[in-house]
Amino acid sequence: MNPAEQKQRLQSLAAGLGFDACRVAPAKRATHAAEFLEWIADGKEGDMGWLARNVHRRTDPREVLPGCRAVICLALNYFPGPENPAAGYRIARYAWNDDYHDIIEAKLKDLDAALGEMGGTQRYYVDTGPVLERDFATDAGLGWSGKSTVQIDTKLGTWFFLAELLTTLDLPPDAPQNDHCGKCTACMDACPTNAIPRPHHLDAPRCISYLTIEHKGPIPEDLRPLVGDRIYGCDECLDVCPWNKFARTAREARFHAREAIFTHRLRDFLALNDVEFRDLFAQSPIKRTKRHRFLRNVCVALGNTGTADDLPALEHAALDPDPLIAEHATWAIEEIKKRQAKKSVP
Repeated sequence: MNPAEQKQRLQSLAAGLGFDACRVAPAKRATHAAEFLEWIADGKEGDMGWLARNVHRRTDPREVLPGCRAVICLALNYFPGPENPAAGYRIARYAWNDDYHDIIEAKLKDLDAALGEMGGTQRYYVDTGPVLERDFATDAGLGWSGKSTVQIDTKLGTWFFLAELLTTLDLPPDAPQNDHCGKCTACMDACPTNAIPRPHHLDAPRCISYLTIEHKGPIPEDLRPLVGDRIYGCDECLDVCPWNKFARTAREARFHAREAIFTHRLRDFLALNDVEFRDLFAQSPIKRTKRHRFLRNVCVALGNTGTADDLPALEHAALDPDPLIAEHATWAIEEIKKRQAKKSVP
């Protein structure tokens, strides 16, 4: 097959595997490599130390795969629907069910095998490798990087995962899309912690997704009230994006809400031991926060929204051997008692 036929075959296979888009960008130094290096130099990666390692590889796919000539960019819709199935707390939609890494990597493995039969050598990633994926997705015309730094597509909105295959095949590139954000600042205005201080710039240590997922230590006390009832991730900047009026529910059932998770009340989570936590969140992306960080988040949410009925569970959590849980539980107890005292004042 010639390169055009190889690309056509690739796109047919990707569609058959359930991907919602498959486009190609040329392998080159990432468009925003300089901005990324400046962001790292400013320490904006927080606890995500892997982002600061091997930055020369992360900014150029040819450093990752010798002979790389193209970056295949794929999108998979994960939108499970607009309704939050939980009562009293929020989990980012991408984590409502199975871990997307496991689902998408199986599909990438099939594509890798097919491209290998065409004579290509590949490396593939689902946000697990040194690739500035939004730069290459934008170069390929798979949407554009919004002011929130989230990728936006005219057909999919913001509710999709990105994945890439670096390949030595010389596939014809696609044309980029224009940026369609215009004067809209909805994502910036809606961010609860002002983590998007200017367009296309994310202050990760202030982002609720970072704080509840990537951050390993205590959540700063001044930011805890702003976390609200979110216990894993944050969809605020996605929810308000006008382009999501075109979003459709994902075809992949494994992205729809897992009932076993959402039947829990907030305080029920505090009773989970390590084994129960792993069982409940088996095959879920939530499992990677581990019990101590997840219960830290639950305590913060209860501190913001809890009532006297939640105090016994929090008092038990305040005795947890893990100091991260105990400290946040103690804080939550104090916050609930402050609200009770205010209500009792005539």
